[in-house]
Amino acid sequence: MKINKNIFLLIALTFLQLAISQVQSKKQIEKTLIDAGDAFFNLDVDKSLKLSKSALDNAYKIKDDALMAKAYNVIGLNFEEFYNPDKGFDYYQKALRHAELAQNDSIRDWVNNNIGSYYSYRKNNFKKSIEYYKKALFFSEKIKDSIEIMYTKLNIASAYFAINDFKNGIVYLESTKDYVLKSKELEAKISLYSMFGSYYSFYNDNVKAEQNFNEAVNLSKKNTSKLVDSNVCDVYNDFSKHYKKNKNYEKAFYYLNLHQELKEKVYNDERIKKVKLAGSEIELAEYQRQIDKIEVEKSKQSKDLKESKLIVLLFVIILFILLLLLYSLYKNNVFREESNRELKIANEELKIAKEKAEVASQLKTQFVSTISHELRTPLYGVVGITNIILDEHKELANSPHLNSLKFSARYLLSLVNDLLQINKIEENKITLENMIFNVSDEIKTIVDSLEFIAVKNNNKLIADIDANIPEFLIGDKLRLSQVFMNLVSNALKFTKDGKVIVTAKQERIEGTKHFIHFSVEDNGVGIAKEDQEKIFEKFVQIERKEGDYQGTGLGLSIVQKLTELFGSKIHLESEEGVGTTFSFTIGFEADETKKNEIINNIVVDLSSNHFYKILVVEDNKINQIVTKKILESNNFKCTILDDGYAAIELLDNENFDVILMDINMPIINGFDTTKLIRKKGITTPVIALTAFDKQEITEQALSCGMNDIIIKPFEQGKLFQVINNLVTKKNVD
Repeated sequence: MKINKNIFLLIALTFLQLAISQVQSKKQIEKTLIDAGDAFFNLDVDKSLKLSKSALDNAYKIKDDALMAKAYNVIGLNFEEFYNPDKGFDYYQKALRHAELAQNDSIRDWVNNNIGSYYSYRKNNFKKSIEYYKKALFFSEKIKDSIEIMYTKLNIASAYFAINDFKNGIVYLESTKDYVLKSKELEAKISLYSMFGSYYSFYNDNVKAEQNFNEAVNLSKKNTSKLVDSNVCDVYNDFSKHYKKNKNYEKAFYYLNLHQELKEKVYNDERIKKVKLAGSEIELAEYQRQIDKIEVEKSKQSKDLKESKLIVLLFVIILFILLLLLYSLYKNNVFREESNRELKIANEELKIAKEKAEVASQLKTQFVSTISHELRTPLYGVVGITNIILDEHKELANSPHLNSLKFSARYLLSLVNDLLQINKIEENKITLENMIFNVSDEIKTIVDSLEFIAVKNNNKLIADIDANIPEFLIGDKLRLSQVFMNLVSNALKFTKDGKVIVTAKQERIEGTKHFIHFSVEDNGVGIAKEDQEKIFEKFVQIERKEGDYQGTGLGLSIVQKLTELFGSKIHLESEEGVGTTFSFTIGFEADETKKNEIINNIVVDLSSNHFYKILVVEDNKINQIVTKKILESNNFKCTILDDGYAAIELLDNENFDVILMDINMPIINGFDTTKLIRKKGITTPVIALTAFDKQEITEQALSCGMNDIIIKPFEQGKLFQVINNLVTKKNVD
């Protein structure tokens, strides 16, 4: 009997020790997660992710869903903030799943808040973000967590403000204002004052707006948390927008600089690399967990099979099959070795093919770069000289021929850029711009510029514009013009002795959005049914029985991609010998508030208020004429030199405010010229004025000492803005 008592005592002590150990383990994991959160707020992302991984591994060991959810939430924060927002979203989903299993309302609140921020700041889907923020508010109110309620209401207000719904947003902001001001939460106070600043700025109460923005800026100086710097970064950006709106460009530029410097400090490459490296270890651990789970299930199935009475029979059958397989493997060993030899030979051939493909790719890149430069250079002359003619001969301002020439040159520039960067379209790297335009004017300009094709083929070119369409719409008029240029020019080419009708009809109105149905109809040769699917493919040209139709085969492919960018789809109706109709519907904004915002954001040319001395280093004579005319017509004193050595010699004896430097010059190029200028200790701002693609030369331009890059042809306002900014910055320094 004594032995039995000892056994029961030993068992009881063992279970008690296990229970105590598990409680201690939970406390340790909680502490690790708190340390991970602190590391995240101090931007020590490497430490944060390593601690989160450790906590996650231990949480899985004790099968605690609440701790797993907390760990996934911290991992998601690191990924979303510094590396890959979409992967961060995946970890938030895992956190939410485990929070649901644990029925933990606090974690549900945190994760829903973070998902709301993901949709707000990463996807600009504010409708979705408000939905998740309100879910978070439900849980924070359920558990009566005042701090969480405060931050969630601030988030909801911020999302409403982002879509200019200040009426709904101010309700949440006012409801938490008193609590924020009484609390010790510095981040919440900064957000509160910044949002009030945006609110009053929107309603043009500039005194109150600046009081609130200044209060947010002053509070940010007390900040000790590195993560809060990202919030402060947004404060500077909002303050800059306020001053820009009120045309106080000096202060706008000052706070924009603060915003940029702080942003680069928070989101630097080193930190992103650390997140990527530590994140890879976490993802590997996730994959390993999946493998372990499969292995456990596999082991369980194997155990069930062993316990079955049929296992003996299955074993015999499997053994027999294995013997046959062994024999087969033995017989095929020679064949495998022979196959390996053939594969090695094929591998060597593939390596050679790969090297050739890489060489071809490099040649293609060089070719594209050369073509880009060679096309932009003469286009700069065409656009510039057209502007000179319009400036010198005001009586030609309304000339349809001159306006058509100017439009065609600008359209050709856009087409060149799109043709050379069609991969960017396919990879969604081109974004539409918001500009104010008149549909009737745009279509009339296209009709005028293509009239010569209509005359050539004895066609009538007709524009039918619905009078109900608002006078001014908001959208990317250049991309829309490109669509019409391709469709109308195609219609005119494949129609003889007929007519082409360009139609714009208002289809419907949804809120402030007007949906316009466009069509281009011709009674030309038509397209065979079997060819109608092919015509939107790149480099495809359908053979015609009549005439010689030339082109790149890219026009309709670009049209299809651009209409998709507009959120529309191109429709085709065609019959051989009858004609063809292309149609699509696009929704454009016509909101007065947004139109005023766009007008206020248009770059103001400040050059006429200054008298800068500009040195232009350019070897192309036509470009010299154009650049000099642009500068001198805006009260700048301009000196032209043909090569870099002459520029260096002149700079030894004369001072200039800015140097405009061409890149592709004989004797010595613009990069080497700039290096020599900087070597002499000359700090005059240097702007690369070039026809090369900006992405190709940015790194080299900055490394040699250039301050900025302007791509030819350029908007005059953009050039003058860059010059003014650089000179102002140099004077301040």
